[in-house]
Amino acid sequence: MSNIENFLTASEEGAIVSAIRDAEKDTSGEIRVHIEYNCDTDVFEHAIEVFHYLKMNNTKEQNGVLIYVAVDKKAFVIYGDKGINKSVSDNFWNSTRDTIASYFQKGEYAQGLIEGITKAGKEMSKNFPWIHGDTDELDNTISKG
Repeated sequence: MSNIENFLTASEEGAIVSAIRDAEKDTSGEIRVHIEYNCDTDVFEHAIEVFHYLKMNNTKEQNGVLIYVAVDKKAFVIYGDKGINKSVSDNFWNSTRDTIASYFQKGEYAQGLIEGITKAGKEMSKNFPWIHGDTDELDNTISKG
């Protein structure tokens, strides 16, 4: 079993997917989590590549958020599309990063992701509220590379 398979249990993955669904109930925004074991390039630059690979830049309101985790580098990136970045305060992503990091430092990876997802969803619902007829534009599952 590789480290990516050991990073989260099946039940933790299920809890994260549930957190994504819950966070997206009140917003038209889209949240994805992508986990890779080996990232041999700059983590931030690779997160942008993954964002485009997952077609997160194709949301109608440009309000997708990716939480990218590079297990081998013990690093993660939160990357928001143009629409969401224009609407949140400059400190929002830093405070979300700090929330996730505080759990990661304790080895509580699933809870860190859940807290970050929840926080992002609440903020997104203020600026991109769910409107009758909104559809879920992106898959809610955890993608892995």
